[in-house]
Amino acid sequence: MKKDEIFKKRLERHHDELRWLYMELYQNGDMFAELCDNLYRYYSERSARLRKRDERREKDPGWFKRNDMLGMMLYIDNFAGNLKGVQKKLPYLESCGVNCIHLMPFLDSPKGRSDGGYAAADFRKVKPELGTMDDLSALADACHEKGMNLCMDFVMNHTSEDHEWAVRARRGEGEYMSRYFFYSDDTIPKKYEETVPQVFPTTAPGNFTWLSDAGHYVMTTFYPYQWDLNYRNPRVFNEMMYNFLFLANQGMDIIRIDAVPYIWKELGTQCRNLPQVHTIVRMMRMISEVVCPSVLLLGEVVMEPEKVAPYFGTVEKPECHMLYNVTTMATIWNTVATKDIRLLRRQMDIVYTLPKEYTFLNYLRCHDDIGWGLDYAALKEWGMEEIPHKRFLNDYFTGRMAGSVSRGELYNDDPVTCDARFCGTTASMCGIESAEFEQDDDKLDDAISLDIMLHAYILCQSGIPMLYSGDEIGQVNDYSYKDDPDKAADSRYIHRGKFPWELEQKRSDATSMQGRVFRGLRTLEEIRRAEKVFESAADVYTYDVHNESVLCIMRKTEEETFFGIFNFSGQDETAWMNESGMFEDLLTGEEIVLDNVTVPRHSFYWLRSR
Repeated sequence: MKKDEIFKKRLERHHDELRWLYMELYQNGDMFAELCDNLYRYYSERSARLRKRDERREKDPGWFKRNDMLGMMLYIDNFAGNLKGVQKKLPYLESCGVNCIHLMPFLDSPKGRSDGGYAAADFRKVKPELGTMDDLSALADACHEKGMNLCMDFVMNHTSEDHEWAVRARRGEGEYMSRYFFYSDDTIPKKYEETVPQVFPTTAPGNFTWLSDAGHYVMTTFYPYQWDLNYRNPRVFNEMMYNFLFLANQGMDIIRIDAVPYIWKELGTQCRNLPQVHTIVRMMRMISEVVCPSVLLLGEVVMEPEKVAPYFGTVEKPECHMLYNVTTMATIWNTVATKDIRLLRRQMDIVYTLPKEYTFLNYLRCHDDIGWGLDYAALKEWGMEEIPHKRFLNDYFTGRMAGSVSRGELYNDDPVTCDARFCGTTASMCGIESAEFEQDDDKLDDAISLDIMLHAYILCQSGIPMLYSGDEIGQVNDYSYKDDPDKAADSRYIHRGKFPWELEQKRSDATSMQGRVFRGLRTLEEIRRAEKVFESAADVYTYDVHNESVLCIMRKTEEETFFGIFNFSGQDETAWMNESGMFEDLLTGEEIVLDNVTVPRHSFYWLRSR
């Protein structure tokens, strides 16, 4: 089929729905016609290699749901200096089993006012110190040659105040003021403040910023230097879609939509999760399927699973291809601290009732802090109140509590609400940092066991497991950020330290901490790739072992049954089971009878029916 015919066929499939939704929002036929013209332009500009990739993946739409997927998120500068450096390090990532690389924000942003790169000043320019768009395209090509996928962040909700639009809006140009939320007095901003929650009440209070030089207020949901875009303006939607397609044409395979629930603003509401957000994401999905169908949408929706699920859309009208399993991360660490699996099990029961078509990204740690957004109604049933429990968690993970081996720091600490968030690497939270400092071999053994056990738990979930760079070799907290004036006030940099290449070489030493963690994770990842019971078609349930410190996950196909048994306690525990037939320990090859299984402290079993 000729190139133009392929585009025409794709557009015909989506045209009517796309036009209906666009006109519902904007009632502007001329702007819709312009959008369609530009869809063809960006399709035509797409390289022949990428168009072939599109055609292959159109024939295999579930390619990303296979159990051979393993992701890693990393900061370009911390990992390898720049984009060319990342390309040189691809063999290392291959050796880790990684086939999906999530590059943390790399678009141009102002130093000192970047929010870690999430305040984009130019959607079509890489930070000069990291490279160029040509370097990005070359990296994407190199990844594709190795069977790897490349992911990036697309920050839709706002721009930096240094973005060209913002600069021109600040000068009083009406066309550009209309792309944001500008008000000459505080009448309307005060009305918004009545219903809109604050994201960072301690470090960035309020949802508006007064611009004395411009004589206006502007909406700034996150930070004063990040101006919210006005998606009521069709020019904003069109231009942002052109930015999206430009980035897709650099070779991106996955584009992460940042802060999805905030995109649409409506006076008198919380400006979160409004119906128009779903309209916009649905239109994005159709646009990508017309121009670049191999590109996946990854939604960042920081809510509990049952509220996240609507962002998948429906089977007939899908929205995001994948979503982060954010709340599960916080609940896992809550389980580590409390040694009580009840909340985690309740949450998993909800996740496992969702359709199998839904794909989550599962992870222990990410680039950001951990917010304790737990199910406090459930915790209250078990005698745990919200504020004291948050204080307990933060005391535990900062190591201020007697008996805690965790190390880390608080972020956005509010002494009134005690609603501080927590920062630290996986290894430091598990006790590897404190054990090495104390030179205590027994504590180190236990910390490594906990670290590997938690990764084993993530790897037996349905969806895509995502590592944070450094976790594969047990990288601990980096306190050097305090010496950098641009970072010293942001404790999140404690787990964003430079990758320790001098320690990476130890991964081949089976007696070193790095080697033990690396080999432990690689063994699990290889088993996951090889065993059919880890395929997305498997049924997944929690299994009651009558022990509140032991969580058991069952995966079941027509041929096989798998049990993952995880002991979150600091002592040996019994999983009370009574299953017929013999099971094989996938790590040792030994046969096990599932009857009152003793699970060592901070350890686990992966068992499959024979």
